[in-house]
Amino acid sequence: MRILFIGDIVGQPGRQAVRELLPRLRREHQVHLVIANGENMAGGSGITGRTAEEMLAAGVDVLTSGDHIWDHKEINAVLDREQRVLRPLNYPPGTPGNGSIVVTVDGQPDTAIINLQGRTFMAPMEHPFLEVEREVARLRCRARVIFVDFHAEATSEKIALGRMLDGQVSAVVGTHTHVQTADEQIFPGGTAYLTDAGFTGPHDSVIGREIEPVLRRFRTGLPQRFEVASGRVRLQGALIDVDGATGRATAIQRISEPLDASLPG
Repeated sequence: MRILFIGDIVGQPGRQAVRELLPRLRREHQVHLVIANGENMAGGSGITGRTAEEMLAAGVDVLTSGDHIWDHKEINAVLDREQRVLRPLNYPPGTPGNGSIVVTVDGQPDTAIINLQGRTFMAPMEHPFLEVEREVARLRCRARVIFVDFHAEATSEKIALGRMLDGQVSAVVGTHTHVQTADEQIFPGGTAYLTDAGFTGPHDSVIGREIEPVLRRFRTGLPQRFEVASGRVRLQGALIDVDGATGRATAIQRISEPLDASLPG
């Protein structure tokens, strides 16, 4: 089976890129399952019910998230009614929503998706390494194909988790930094790995935001309003081929597709 993972969708330009480019990408690459990180897709931060419905209607099968998942109050209701929107697994017990889901699409084998958040240089969370080990053990009874979105800051933390899960999951792909890395590979145990999938949105920017306010913040240290930028919109992510019988990845390929028209932020 072939999985398309879309890196962090940023604002309206990112959502537009998904709407316009995803049908062609699904068709040209014969994609069976589409997973997208959507934690920045509502005005550049968080997820709303409307933006979740928009991306699911556009062809995304499962939406993952990260540290901005709670930026809109309505997200609790979204998580309650829509199981295809995930929050990081390693929040404490009792947190609204789910950190994983098992789906079946296009007659392919059952596939588990896990959303996980790092702790290095990020807010304190339950231990991602211990939590994901337990979740993988639970899910392997239901699905051979397991995909992990590890939303984390530190490259070393992402690589370490990928190495730990090698041979236990089909893929570990990182999100959060919005900078696509060039280290796609298949680990010896058959796990596809990429440190960061990049982001889907305006690339004439500082990780999706207008350049000048970010420069003023770095130069002066004063608070600024970081609006979503508009120029050079791209859809970034990765295509991963998985042997459904074994759960082992057979190929991983980065993608970075341009959207022709620049859009307002």
